[in-house]
This record gives sequence, structure tokens and C-alpha cells, in this order.
Amino acid sequence: MENHTFTVIEGGSIVTPQGFSAGGLHCGLKKNGRNDLGVIVCEVPAAAAAVYTTNLIQAAPLAVTRESLANGQLRAVVVNSGNANACTGEQGERDAYRMREALAQELGLAPDEVAVASTGVIGELLNMEAVLGGIKLLPAQVQREAGSAEQFTQAILTTDLVKKEICVSVEVDGIPVTIAGAAKGSGMIHPNMATMLAFMTTDADIDQPALQQLLRQATDTTFNMITVDGDTSTNDMLVAMASGFAGNRKLNPGHPDWNAFAEGFIYVCRGLAQAIARDGEGATKLVEVTVNGAVSEQSARAIAKTVIGSSLVKSAMFGADANWGRIIAAVGRAGEPVNPNTVDIRLGEIVVLQGSRPVAFDEDNALEYLKGDTVTVTVDLHHGKGSATAWGCDLTYDYVRINAAYRT
Repeated sequence: MENHTFTVIEGGSIVTPQGFSAGGLHCGLKKNGRNDLGVIVCEVPAAAAAVYTTNLIQAAPLAVTRESLANGQLRAVVVNSGNANACTGEQGERDAYRMREALAQELGLAPDEVAVASTGVIGELLNMEAVLGGIKLLPAQVQREAGSAEQFTQAILTTDLVKKEICVSVEVDGIPVTIAGAAKGSGMIHPNMATMLAFMTTDADIDQPALQQLLRQATDTTFNMITVDGDTSTNDMLVAMASGFAGNRKLNPGHPDWNAFAEGFIYVCRGLAQAIARDGEGATKLVEVTVNGAVSEQSARAIAKTVIGSSLVKSAMFGADANWGRIIAAVGRAGEPVNPNTVDIRLGEIVVLQGSRPVAFDEDNALEYLKGDTVTVTVDLHHGKGSATAWGCDLTYDYVRINAAYRT
């Protein structure tokens, strides 16, 4: 599959970039016996960058990872699922540091070369006997094989129904450079970075400040543009690591191939973001909302997020109801400049509103279209040049069922 400057690597994973290995296992945090502890390891100190949840209540692992990333490098990241280690006080913080120190000891690394991430139930202390026992077994699982990457991706899932991973190759200085990502996310997803756990690896040689800048820019147009339920988690983070093994001249915005690399990097982020939105808890379809003609890109983003986050719009998508009134109502309450007389709305290619006036359309065709597993909504404001796209899912009975019994 080609797309201008990069190639999608079918079957690629987080260990496809040179210099990385991974592994995962079941240590006992999850009652169902599924993997709940995973690790990514780089052979050398990797240039590293991260973004974190904007929730003011933040889990203990975020503080530990921020500390480890203070020098802009990492060798490994250890992740557990089944327990968020959030709102667990001083004990939770000590436990996050113990996870970091235990993995560092097992791999022969300095503690500040290790990042820590957790996901799962909030407010319960980690079973550290299980976690530390699992960490002792992790090094034997760490390999540069697709099966090991699979064990890692399974270890980070909670209510997810499917794993999320994507990998691309792009030429830099005539050399193939690989970019890969893996993510988890299904509920407690809202566009305030990070809205999930995600991990990216690349064998590019890149300046750390440039990597951090690119990560933030990519996040703004991808992960920050998805929503499932309007809730931003306490644990979310996105970590990117670059081994430099590809052997290219160091990348930064002044490099002639910077734009090509950035395009591939953003593609990976977008693919993971869309996969999270599609796998929203109880969801039956991916919903994509594009807003054109806003006064600015920032305004378009705000409007697109409001539409995709509307419970009424999401319910209409579930019911395959072409209720465009819910869409224009969400546009109008987004708090952004809108000319109330110039709004067009399309569902796929079906025009339902033009110049803010109803258009006769075939209800049966609209019903059939909205029954599909991917629905696109396009809003043209004719008020400026700003455009943005957001992704989400429908709101179903199963979303309530899943979250009503999350702890039980």
C-alpha cells in the first residue's frame, strides 16, 4: 500500500524498527488470565518524547515517566493493565518507582532509563507481589519477533476488543526508515491528550527536541481529535522512542526529508487514533466528522469535536437516523463563529442541508448508508478557510452495560 512518501508495512509491529524488542505475559493482575504486563526495550539509549493526559488527577506512573524523560532518553518502558495505580496516594507512587527499579535491575539499566505506564481500575493498590514476580520473568520474553510484539500489544488491553498497531517505511537520505506504533483505548476517551496509552518506535536518527515537537503536532490533529465518551483518563500517555539504527543524517525540521518523515509519523498516529475511535466501548461503527470553511483551523477543530462528542449525534448514528438537526445544533453550540445561513451538511455523499435549509433526500438511501461500519459527516460553514477532522463512534446500549459493571 503506497501513499506518496511512505509505504505501509503489512504485518509490521513495534519491533519492526531496528533496535527494538518487546514481550508480554500474565502476572496475575487480570482475573481472566490474559496478558497484563508488557515491555518495550531498545538496544541503545533512544531519543524519547512523550505527551500526557490533561486531567488534573494523574496516576503515579506519569510522575515517574516524566522524571525518567527529563534527559530526553529511554531504554525501556514497562506497562501493566488491569490496575491504573491512580488515586493510590504515596503507596501508589512508591509502587510505580518499584516497577521502574525492578525492570531496570532485571535489564541492567539505570532506573531513569525506564518509563512506567499503567491502565485499568482506579483507586486500587497494585498487587506488587504479582507485578514484581512478572517483571522477573519479562526479560526471557523480550525478543525481536512478531510474536513478542503480539504478546506486548495483548498485555496493554483492557476493555479493547482488538489490538491497535500500524507500521510504515519512509525514505530518509535514500535509506528506509521505519515508524511503528501500538495503542490501547476503548473507553474514557476524549480529545484532551492523551486519551489512551500509545507507544511509538522508530529507527530514525532524530534530534530529541524535534521528536518532541513532532509528537505534539501530530497529537493535535490525531489523538486530540477523537472521542468515545467525553471522559479524559487519569493515566493516558503517548511515548515515542527513536533508536537511530537506520543510519540517516540526524533529522530535524531543516532536513530535506523532514516533511516525508513527518507525514509517515502523523499517518501512524492517525491510524492508531482511528482504531481507538472505531473500538469504542460498545461501538458498532466509526464516525468521522469533517468541518470545512471555519474561520480558522482551531475553530474547525472545536466544532468537529463538539459534533463528534454529542450524545444525541452519537445516538442517531447508532439508530441509523439521518437526523441532521442534531448535527447543526451541535455546530451552533460549539462556541465558535458560524454564519447561521450558510451551513451545508452531507452524510457520506447525501446532501441533507444546504445553505442552512433542508434538502429533500432519499430516507431509505440514508438509512442504508448509516447502517454501515464507517460513517462520514461533512459540515461546510462557508465562513473561512479552516478545516479539521475528528473521529468517534456511535453510542450504544452496550456502552452502558460495559461501564455499569466495569469493576465487577
